[in-house]
Amino acid sequence: MQLFASTKLVTEKWLFILTSLLVVAVLIVITRSALDDTQHSFSPDLRAAVAGTSPGTLTELEAQTNTDWHPVTNPISFGYSDKAHWVRFSLASASLDSQPSYIEIDYPLLDNIDLWVVQGEAQHHFSAGDNEPFNQRELRYNSFLFALPENDWPAEVFVRVQSSSVVKLPVKVWQRQAFSEYTANTNLIMGLFFGLLLAIGLSNLFFFFTTRNLTFLFYTGYVLCLGLTLASLHGFGYKYLWPNQVWFQSQAVGFLASATLFFAVIFSGSLLEVRQHSPFFTKCFRALALSFLVLTVSALLLDYAISIKVFLMLLTITVILIMGVAIWFAVRRISIAGYYALAWSALLISALSASLDNLGVLNISIPSQVLLVYGATIEALMLSFILAMSYSRQRDQMMQAKEQALDQERESVSAKQELIELQRRTQDELEYKVQERTLELEIALRELSDANRELEKLNTIDPLTGIRNRRHFDKRLQAEGRRSRREQTPLALAMIDIDHFKQINDQYGHSVGDTCIRHVAQMLHSLLKRPSDDVCRYGGEEFAIILPNTETEGAGQLVESIRQQLAETPCIIDNESISLTLSGGVASAIISHEDAETELLKLADERLYAAKQAGRNRVVATSVKPH
Repeated sequence: MQLFASTKLVTEKWLFILTSLLVVAVLIVITRSALDDTQHSFSPDLRAAVAGTSPGTLTELEAQTNTDWHPVTNPISFGYSDKAHWVRFSLASASLDSQPSYIEIDYPLLDNIDLWVVQGEAQHHFSAGDNEPFNQRELRYNSFLFALPENDWPAEVFVRVQSSSVVKLPVKVWQRQAFSEYTANTNLIMGLFFGLLLAIGLSNLFFFFTTRNLTFLFYTGYVLCLGLTLASLHGFGYKYLWPNQVWFQSQAVGFLASATLFFAVIFSGSLLEVRQHSPFFTKCFRALALSFLVLTVSALLLDYAISIKVFLMLLTITVILIMGVAIWFAVRRISIAGYYALAWSALLISALSASLDNLGVLNISIPSQVLLVYGATIEALMLSFILAMSYSRQRDQMMQAKEQALDQERESVSAKQELIELQRRTQDELEYKVQERTLELEIALRELSDANRELEKLNTIDPLTGIRNRRHFDKRLQAEGRRSRREQTPLALAMIDIDHFKQINDQYGHSVGDTCIRHVAQMLHSLLKRPSDDVCRYGGEEFAIILPNTETEGAGQLVESIRQQLAETPCIIDNESISLTLSGGVASAIISHEDAETELLKLADERLYAAKQAGRNRVVATSVKPH
């Protein structure tokens, strides 16, 4: 495991180095392709006016007799100065290589620019700057662009510039066609850069929503504010985001740059886990973050020159603090701190170089805003690589923790195995005894259940006839009544009585009478064909038949056929034939309420009485519904 971890650290180091070299190589290629276009453009030799006063127009300048013009470098930086500055340069032809041309001043933060193109007696005057809405510019370009007259005459160009911020004047003359191609390439590069920052910001915002880790939220704020700051420095913010907000444009750089550093400080403290390593540096980071937060708010109210100077001072402290802490942590073998220091050094060094260039301390050929773009690109890609490394290491730590947990679990399982085996043997013995007793109990319960069922059956069987008795009839009548009421089907009842049975008992004796009752019961049972039909001995020589789902007519026909069959089949006892007849009452209805089946039984019994009154040996059936 240690060998694998060591190999992985070496791999990560080489990947980081190769990624850094690749990014630098790509930026060098982009720089050469974007800035090297000497064939179709050139930077003219500038001369700056040295005068006690700064005239407001070219006419006033020409009226002065004591104006001296001294050669200066291009681009020239006058530093922080709120007075007007005059610069002039000469063009051998207003059309570069006989092609229509532009004059570009590639510094979008200038407040006021007046430019005169003088060709003999002819003068062409142009004005631009951040003090007027972007939509009022003659040429909608994120920096300042002026069209030269379309002729080959020599020209003398005078530029008057005044700004509350750094006064810097990078002047370049372009062929119009070449400038269009250059602008297309530059806009593509800048679009890719801002798209990269936006993608990084949104991805880290989604990581925050899924993990609830504030480090991702701080990094999101930093990346988005950094993108807006660079958009403002390049003039894209004024062109696309706030073209009519002149006041905000004058304060945008100070406000957005301060917000960027605020998020940078709290992100650095969170990623490096400063709180766990140094209480002193934790306080320093908090104080610095609070200072940038106050400056972010006050930048909207203070003069730009004041706020940007305070920002540069805090930026210097930030560079020293963050780089110092990162290097110190790296010396203490906190490996991610070393990568972090390298990633941040690109942006911090480029920002410091751009700041010194704006202050006039350094003179760098590459525009300061381009330096910031390159530094931000390197830093953003390297930080993304660092975040990937951090995630990988956290995953490895989690896997190691899982492995340790599994090892501990295996040891615990092994330690418990003997106890489990002992418990298993004891449990097997106990289960065997329990099963043995349970089997005995089940046998006893089964025998008891069989006995109960047999007893229940005996309780519902008439011992004389072998058919169901009055007790079964009452239960069955209640059940069929509920079914009739639920399913809305007719229920028929038939009450049957053996005619003149008392005379048979008196003439032949009770033994013969019992045989006659059995004869009638067996015949009734044999003539019922449906499984649902049921015949019961109601009492003495009286029987009751339950016929579910049967109308009155059908029930009457069935009982009539039984009457005829009994009349034709006498009971033979000791070679003596005893003729038997019966009387029956039939009633059928759909049970509609409680106790309706009792009323139906009463109606059937009334029909039985009516049959007896009519002379016996007959069946009385009616479809009248009981009430």
